[in-house]
Amino acid sequence: MAAGTAGPGSRSRHQMSVDHPPFVHDENATIQVGGELVTATLGSVEKPFAKITPRSGAVTIDLSQLRAFDTGGAWMIADLKTRLGDGGASVSVQGAKPAYAALLANVEEAIPESDEDPEAVQGITAALDRFGRRVVEVQNTLISFNGFLGETLVRIFGLVLRPWRLRWASLVTHMQDAGLNAIPIIALMGFLIGIVLAFQGATQLQRFGAEVFVVELISISVLRELGILLTAIIVAGRSGSAFTASVGSMKVQEEIDAMRTLGLDPIEVLVVPRVLALVIVLPILGFVANICGLFGGALMSWIDLGVSPGMFLTRLYENTGVWHLAIGMIKAPFFAVVIGVVACWQAFQVRGSSTSVGQRTTASVVLGIFLVIVLDALFSIFFAQLGI
Repeated sequence: MAAGTAGPGSRSRHQMSVDHPPFVHDENATIQVGGELVTATLGSVEKPFAKITPRSGAVTIDLSQLRAFDTGGAWMIADLKTRLGDGGASVSVQGAKPAYAALLANVEEAIPESDEDPEAVQGITAALDRFGRRVVEVQNTLISFNGFLGETLVRIFGLVLRPWRLRWASLVTHMQDAGLNAIPIIALMGFLIGIVLAFQGATQLQRFGAEVFVVELISISVLRELGILLTAIIVAGRSGSAFTASVGSMKVQEEIDAMRTLGLDPIEVLVVPRVLALVIVLPILGFVANICGLFGGALMSWIDLGVSPGMFLTRLYENTGVWHLAIGMIKAPFFAVVIGVVACWQAFQVRGSSTSVGQRTTASVVLGIFLVIVLDALFSIFFAQLGI
């Protein structure tokens, strides 16, 4: 049954010269569209297109009678396909000339995806649907991240055989940005953490007359866990976001594509220097945080508990093993690799807009901090099993 046919009488004055007016015939399983379906004639077929109702089953859109076709017409066909598909139909297009088919494909790719779920399912079905989508997203994310991590490690290990390919100027620049410039905030963070540990620990230990053990509390907590962990979190938020924003902006401006055109490897040029810079400076920053944390804890212990600096140092040397410091330093390079690779990987996921840069920068910080905490937990379990 025909939904409607646009005749000459429905055309506006400037459309009277059209040799082949557009028409639409709806025969349920087949929808035939023909004539000159261009922007200037869309008004004459707007109502017939709107009368086509969603349906189930196989539906064929026949474009063999098209005489002219432009972006406006392609958008109308794409919108029709979307409406029919939302109704449960399996839609196919046939009879279109190659140029028309290519134009339709380009328009369909340019139409943004709707944020709404096409099927508003409820109850257990909706929960299973969301769960399945998340599983697929996580799987694709893991595959993409593992591939990027592998590429980065291959380039880094390749520099062992060809060290002259390392971009030393870029490495030193990133070491300064991520390391030297971060020392003030890292030192302040460590100092305050030491003060907080001493103050909170003293409050509890005073109940048992064990104030002197605050030294072990501060030293083990700072050297083994808090110093390097909080340093890594700050670096993930500070340097990780900077890496994602800078490389992501290059992706938007197609500078990375230009590098490939010039025969340059973007991972070797952009990623490797940043990751290596973090691997070098993060242990140093962690050590600075440790020293400042111990200093803050010693100062607070002296003021609040009367533990002199001499007594603090004596108990520190006698009761705090060097392994506590070593464990924190062992974690640092692994944290650095995770932060650097995640930041650069998110930058390479940017897609053509400043909005995407902001989204990926946020994702970089969140994912980087999350993975650092997960990795720290795994290290804690590992060292506990070793009895260290």
